[in-house]
Amino acid sequence: MAFVLGLVLGVFVGLGLVVGFVKSENARSKRRADLAATIAAFARMTVEDSRKILPPQYYPSWLTWLNQHLTKIWPYVNEAASDLIKASVEPVLEQYRPIILSSLKFSRFTLGTVAPQFTGISIIEDGGTDGITMELEMQWDGNQSIILDIKTRLGVALPVQVKNLGFTGVFRLILKPLVDEFPCFGAVCFSLRQKKKLDFTLKVIGGDISAIPGLYGALEGTIRDAVEDSITWPVRKVIPIIPGDYSDLELKPVGILEVKLVQAKELTNKDMIGKSDPYAVLYIRPLRDRMKTSKIINNDLNPVWNEHFEFVVEDESTQNLVVKVYDDEGLQASELIGCAQMRLSELQPGKVKDVWLKLVKDLEVHRDNKNRGQVHLELLYCPFGMENGFTNPFAPDFSMTSLESVLKSRTNGTEATESEQAATQKRKEVIIRGVLCVTVISAEDLPATDMVGKSDPYVVLTMKKSEMKNKTRVVNESLNPVWNQTFDFVVEDGLHDMLIAEVWDHDTFGKDYMGRCILTLTRVILEGEYKESFELDGAKSGRLNLHLKWMPQPIYRDT
Repeated sequence: MAFVLGLVLGVFVGLGLVVGFVKSENARSKRRADLAATIAAFARMTVEDSRKILPPQYYPSWLTWLNQHLTKIWPYVNEAASDLIKASVEPVLEQYRPIILSSLKFSRFTLGTVAPQFTGISIIEDGGTDGITMELEMQWDGNQSIILDIKTRLGVALPVQVKNLGFTGVFRLILKPLVDEFPCFGAVCFSLRQKKKLDFTLKVIGGDISAIPGLYGALEGTIRDAVEDSITWPVRKVIPIIPGDYSDLELKPVGILEVKLVQAKELTNKDMIGKSDPYAVLYIRPLRDRMKTSKIINNDLNPVWNEHFEFVVEDESTQNLVVKVYDDEGLQASELIGCAQMRLSELQPGKVKDVWLKLVKDLEVHRDNKNRGQVHLELLYCPFGMENGFTNPFAPDFSMTSLESVLKSRTNGTEATESEQAATQKRKEVIIRGVLCVTVISAEDLPATDMVGKSDPYVVLTMKKSEMKNKTRVVNESLNPVWNQTFDFVVEDGLHDMLIAEVWDHDTFGKDYMGRCILTLTRVILEGEYKESFELDGAKSGRLNLHLKWMPQPIYRDT
């Protein structure tokens, strides 16, 4: 009896220990999960978030210490900083000097006696161990004394004062490389990472700036362009602290972004009579010599441009491609329809990305929900020194046209070798054209156009440049037709041609338009073949399933 009683007590005690241990582990796990969630929330906090939680009087003591010491040493660094900024900005001002001026220089430039104040500091982890990267948010409403000495084409000299200068932005500071001797880093690299506010007014000393029409706007635009070009990231200034070679810190191109502006749809109409005359402006850095402008498509809210542009990339991790669509107003200033941007960090090197971007009124203020249309882009980022044998098909070559550069790497085998062997007698160059095989597989969820709730769909395929056309058979009374028909197109310039697939409803006495999709050929040229389901533009619903295959055909010509 005692044995049975002891056994029962032992079982209950053991179960109790097990239950207690499990509850303890569960509670411990919950505490650790809550702690991890809290740490993750702090890691995602921005400077704005911290300001909502902590007012300025609760800022860390070291940030207050930094501002106090900056105020103390400001009179001593003011002159050197003024000279450095003047030397950097003045050549840029001259570069962007308005055409109505013959000269634009500083006659006086001092930063004043009020030091800037830092309101936030963060450390950036870039994966490197040979430097420190930090971002400092700065606010400055100073008493600067800046006077521009300008001369017009008519010989009139005017001193223009820049007043009420207010600035808020985030500066990036890179201390690199780390060394063993004081001050523990070899050079300082700084740049304006983000410009949040730049306000100022212009006033002619002893006169009225509005006396010369257009002068105020031209000067204001020139000053803003100079700021963008001289100190805005990825532009950076390198200050050596210890003698050495710091060329790796200087601004260098890291790759090329190939952009194909395909089309836009459902653009807002800005004209009272007729439709808008849209064109697009594209840029990565808003510098005049780096901004690209498309052709104007008259009287069209769904324009097709099919234009290719190339941009230099200097920092794919932070730079964006910006697209602004305008309505051309002839002699008057163009009116903005909408703008959009694409982060380069979202692009996979060597892979074509086909995107539709929604147009908004302002890239910084996202409060406008009005539908302004969409713009269709094809993007290909090609970093320098990319391995795995990738060759940019858009790469310029003086001996090749854009057509001939297609798949150059793929013809460096047998055809190129044979050409090189024959070059001893007569120089030959490889020309690449190709055959595009398009298989129209099926469509799904097409809109009903007939009275009985069905449609009789068929597909028309058109090459935009050659205007070659093919069409499928008609599938009667179906909203999910299956064709499985293949068509071949001889393409002379694959990189700059487009395939237009239109879906129509067949009627006894005509036809009804159901929708279309426009495809560039860059992806199929790079990948060889692919199968994709494409959404129909201009339709309430529907998708078109296609299989594309590219067969390059090298031919030769004498030169």
